[in-house]
Amino acid sequence: MSRPELVPEDPVPDPAPPPDLSARRVPLRMYSLKHGDTFLVADALGNIAGEDDGLFHNDTRILSRSVILLGGRLPSLLGAGLSQDNAVFTSHATNRTPSPLGDEGMPDGAIHLQRAMLLWDDRLYQQIRVENFGQGEVQVPLAIQFAADFRDMFEVRGATRLRRGRLSGPEIGTDAVALGYTGLDKVGRRAVIRFSETPERLDGGTAEFLFRLPGHGAVDLYVEVGAEAAEEAPGRDRFRAACARARQRMRTLSRHGTVLRSSGRLFNDWIDKSRADLSVLVTELPTGPYPYAGIPWFSTTFGRDAIITALQTLWLSPAPAQGVLRFLASRQAREESTFKDAQPGKIMHEARRGEMVALGELPFAEYYGGVDTTPLFIMLAGAYASRTGDMALIDELWPALLRAIGWVERRADANSGGFLDYARNSEKGLANQGWKDSHDSVFHADGRFPDGPIALVEVQGYAFAALRTMGDFAAQRGLDDEATRWRVRAEALRAAVEERFWMEDQGFYALALDGHGEPCRVRASNAGHLLYCGLPAPDRAASVGRQLLDTPFNSGWGIRTLARGEANFNPMSYHNGSVWPHDGALCAAGLARYGERDGVVRLLSGLFETAVHFDMRLPELFCGFPRVRGEGPIAYPVACLPQAWASGAVFMMLQACLGLRVDGRRNRITVDRPRLPIGIESLSVEALPVGPHRVTLGFQRIGDRVVVSPQGFRPPEIDIIIRM
Repeated sequence: MSRPELVPEDPVPDPAPPPDLSARRVPLRMYSLKHGDTFLVADALGNIAGEDDGLFHNDTRILSRSVILLGGRLPSLLGAGLSQDNAVFTSHATNRTPSPLGDEGMPDGAIHLQRAMLLWDDRLYQQIRVENFGQGEVQVPLAIQFAADFRDMFEVRGATRLRRGRLSGPEIGTDAVALGYTGLDKVGRRAVIRFSETPERLDGGTAEFLFRLPGHGAVDLYVEVGAEAAEEAPGRDRFRAACARARQRMRTLSRHGTVLRSSGRLFNDWIDKSRADLSVLVTELPTGPYPYAGIPWFSTTFGRDAIITALQTLWLSPAPAQGVLRFLASRQAREESTFKDAQPGKIMHEARRGEMVALGELPFAEYYGGVDTTPLFIMLAGAYASRTGDMALIDELWPALLRAIGWVERRADANSGGFLDYARNSEKGLANQGWKDSHDSVFHADGRFPDGPIALVEVQGYAFAALRTMGDFAAQRGLDDEATRWRVRAEALRAAVEERFWMEDQGFYALALDGHGEPCRVRASNAGHLLYCGLPAPDRAASVGRQLLDTPFNSGWGIRTLARGEANFNPMSYHNGSVWPHDGALCAAGLARYGERDGVVRLLSGLFETAVHFDMRLPELFCGFPRVRGEGPIAYPVACLPQAWASGAVFMMLQACLGLRVDGRRNRITVDRPRLPIGIESLSVEALPVGPHRVTLGFQRIGDRVVVSPQGFRPPEIDIIIRM
């Protein structure tokens, strides 16, 4: 079928009119879908109300309103959910809640509205089924209201612009409407809404249908939204074909790598949902698979988030790490830019593609304002090489690694104490440039905000690990002088951190040093990352570990970002007392590195119970209120869901419990004093890749011990070391 002829109407004013009160959001959770660089956020009815929801493509909201009305009213929600593979969202509703008294003569509650939605190749597919469960014939008036404001992602997040481009008048055909906008960047953006049935009435914001349904009759309406109209009209075959492709992609991604199976059904559900969430966030780039950070605000390439996600899952599947390393090496800064916070060798923090960054209103088209991403990049390369033995990739990345460590050293040389610090170069950039990058996340014990440049404690751990990694790489390449130099520098940094950051009276490390060398004497979870890097002396690591597991930090659901009692502590804040699953996972991995297993088991148990309360999907963060019997964890209202490094937290914590490490260079698996999660009697790690081989391990609880044994065929080339 040819594309419908679209007739333009007069231009419409901008900004768009305020949302209709009939589109008030159902007070339930939001749902998201993603494919490539397109994602959808809608409520439980599948509606978009024009607040912080919508259909987004390349950081632009191309659908800001999509509301279904039955008889001029919002239908009554029955239930909603995502398929287990995250490919399809389905909502169930009725024309009105049935009366408990029956009212047999009334059609209320007799009409079932089912709405299925999926994304494929930058297009939203919808199947809307209207079914009459009554005995007699009914007429069902159905209206779909729609709008496209073409707001930049940063506008949707709250940024104010003095000027915008121009919305064009709607182009209206018999079964389609095209909405358009030309930005100040001279780029035209469009959204075409097309229906499988010809509406009774169609204008620039509403399509009205009247379905005559016999008793127990049903009708299907198909709707597609994309930047352009497809050659074929929406219909059953197109919807099913897109659904099959989307589900096949998700199955392929979810099955890639090692399979984990336990004796606990709910625990398996959590593992499967976490894997599915990671899969939906992975985008195939020319450099390989890359996990986008999260939906809605961070559905793009972030350096730090992707590196940590790759570290969390590296033991199960090295492919994401390879894709992340190649992509970030290709975007490494080669020149100085104050606006972008870029210097040669620095690794990218984030990349955006909306109108505001294209115009230079914000620096995030390619932004380098992250002090930790560069040493983390080197750490990931070292972890990948150790896990896989793939030195060919390290050879490929060697020039990028040299540039990265060169930036680390130059930046540290400019600090009087030899620490890796940051200070933003542009007022439009990030004030704080560690993982806690909100404006108020770094402060002194009395609540004062410090002068810069600021040296964060965990960043020194990353720099220490990066220097050691480069020393190891240099030694393997026969560069003995360089190997010695980097190793000596790493030990000097270790000594400086122990001297300047350690607070003897508190048995903990200071959050940071300010620009005057004064420590921010604040107990924050950042110190747990220092354990992950292996920098502290064992006795100091033990002191930090005890406090991380105690109630000022541990809410009962997870480790707070800030200890209760510290200045600026607020369990409802973004970074000053909330709980971030990825942060807790890094702390847990650090505890395990220093031999603490039982505490890690308790942390994993708390995180699992949190996941149960959040329908098996961990959010980006949640509030840090203490655990109360009979109550669940308190959600943070605008957390991303899903978020890659939150989904990856279970895998890092589970590895810490199992004490499992793969050495791909030596074809060796080491299991050190394993523990199983609370309530789990057995767990299998199936098809674990070790070089070209696959190994399956079984973990079984017997009394108070966990016994480990290879399952099935064990390649003779693989050495398995088990320490009980």
